[in-house]
Amino acid sequence: MSADSSSLGPLVSVIVPSFNMAKFLPATLDSILTQDYRPLEVVVVDGASTDGTVDLLRNYAEQHSELRWVSEPDDGPADAVNKGLSLIEGEIAAIQSADDIYYPGAIRSAVAGFDSHPAVAIVYGDAAIIDADGVVQGTTHYLPYTLCRYLCGSTFISQSSSFFRPGLAREVGGCRDRYFVFDIDLWLRMLFHAPAYKLPAVLSAYRRHEAQRDKATAEILSSYQQMIRESEAIAHASLRVRLAASAGTRMLIQHYNPTGDLRHQTSQLWRAILTYPPAIRALFLPRMLVPPPPTLRGVARRLKRLIRHLQSR
Repeated sequence: MSADSSSLGPLVSVIVPSFNMAKFLPATLDSILTQDYRPLEVVVVDGASTDGTVDLLRNYAEQHSELRWVSEPDDGPADAVNKGLSLIEGEIAAIQSADDIYYPGAIRSAVAGFDSHPAVAIVYGDAAIIDADGVVQGTTHYLPYTLCRYLCGSTFISQSSSFFRPGLAREVGGCRDRYFVFDIDLWLRMLFHAPAYKLPAVLSAYRRHEAQRDKATAEILSSYQQMIRESEAIAHASLRVRLAASAGTRMLIQHYNPTGDLRHQTSQLWRAILTYPPAIRALFLPRMLVPPPPTLRGVARRLKRLIRHLQSR
């Protein structure tokens, strides 16, 4: 699609970290380059892929002057994103994984969100969930943003559907690779400087497949808990914020439970609700990166099984 000459808005930069994703990368790039918003730049940071990605990028760059790329060894996705942050020139930026896609109008909607809410750090929306073949499996529907809702799990800033101020991202230090959930860590540090705004729209599709990092259940949980423990901003925040953050680490166990211990999972659920009662809403919201959350009937069944287990001891 050619650039929309009627668009005179800010330059939007999309960073695409990539490693051996030649199978999905064309769909990702097409979903960016066919957006109806300009000016636009796309920077692909590839980690020296060996699956044909380099030839693919060379061909795309020959056809699209808005695309730049580099392919060299790196230290993982956080390092790739930081390289991208050093290369882009846009006033608004996004990080799009090499296996996810934007829906039509996503970038224009995000720019409009920043225009109507100029003080925010991040504009984001909901996301569809697709499988390796692109078949839709579900859609997220999170609550509008507040910091406490984000911390307790009632809203979630999906990387595939988020746009942010790159200047602020650089100011807070960019991505830190000591956390597996480096994108959540980046959002959190930015959110203590400026709020986010959630658009009532589905902006992207997140692809679930066997090769993705989000299969690492134990690493996601431990990394998130470590991030919350080590956050100086949370440590110095209000009591309400600290309670929401504490509840959020327990609510995450409802979705990422590497031990499979039902008793532990149930006790953490009730401790989260007692710590910060609004956290219960997170149970009934579709989560993008994890299996569907339990329903109220499911929670009741879980409690009955736990009671039977305790009685049998």
